[in-house]
Amino acid sequence: MAGMLYLVPTPIGNLGDISTRCRETLEQADFIAAEDTRVSLKLLNHLGIKKSLVSYFEHNKTAKGDVIVQRILAGETCALVSDAGSPAISDPGEELVKQCAEAGITVCAIPGPCAVITALSISGQSTGRFCFEGFLSTAKKSRKEHLESLIGESRTMVFYEAPHKLVNTLEDMAAVFGADRPISLCRELTKLHEEVVRTTLGEAIEKYTETPPKGEFVLVLAGAPAIEKEKATPADAAARVAQLMEEGLSRKDAIKQTAKELDLPKNVVYDAALSE
Repeated sequence: MAGMLYLVPTPIGNLGDISTRCRETLEQADFIAAEDTRVSLKLLNHLGIKKSLVSYFEHNKTAKGDVIVQRILAGETCALVSDAGSPAISDPGEELVKQCAEAGITVCAIPGPCAVITALSISGQSTGRFCFEGFLSTAKKSRKEHLESLIGESRTMVFYEAPHKLVNTLEDMAAVFGADRPISLCRELTKLHEEVVRTTLGEAIEKYTETPPKGEFVLVLAGAPAIEKEKATPADAAARVAQLMEEGLSRKDAIKQTAKELDLPKNVVYDAALSE
């Protein structure tokens, strides 16, 4: 009988955030696949859990993924953990989940700590619709291309960033989105010195140029402001109806099409067409 793959989220800073279910899953698993076995060993020691650890990270994920899948197919249960937060989100575990899915292995995700959601919820930005963009490239050209692809994005955007790259990233964002675009910079989430700076890109550049940033950051950037379409007037409607009739449409069909094109009530278009 085949085993299972459990995705077990780990604390992003506060060890008290490990849930009872996460702890029980780690205790009951046959082995644990970890992004960094040294980091995971510290957590397991804190929890008093002794378990076989297998390294699974970006540069060995293909070879180790095959081994892990075969062990699960042989009946073992694997718990996948990342260094912090939910595995498989901006994380090499994404590939293991794909491999397990292709092999018909059941994958169970346990809810828990996630920096994206934690930062978004306290950002003060719109949370109804958002997109997660992960880490930007370290190459300036690729980073710029990534940001330029988001120029028209109206949803709130969430990024991860390291402190030593923060100012460069903010400068590139300001060049693409404008210095007055609102941003919330969340750092040291769930830790003793948790901080949320709600400001603009321009002001953030000034702040962190003067005071070098420390800690890992989650950047929550406001989406592009909605562009209001100019409302069509009765005169616009009358002109469009006349144009369509010249092209061969009947008055009835011209009115119907104009109402649809200009997003106006048919009776308004009808009255406008008759007044000409």
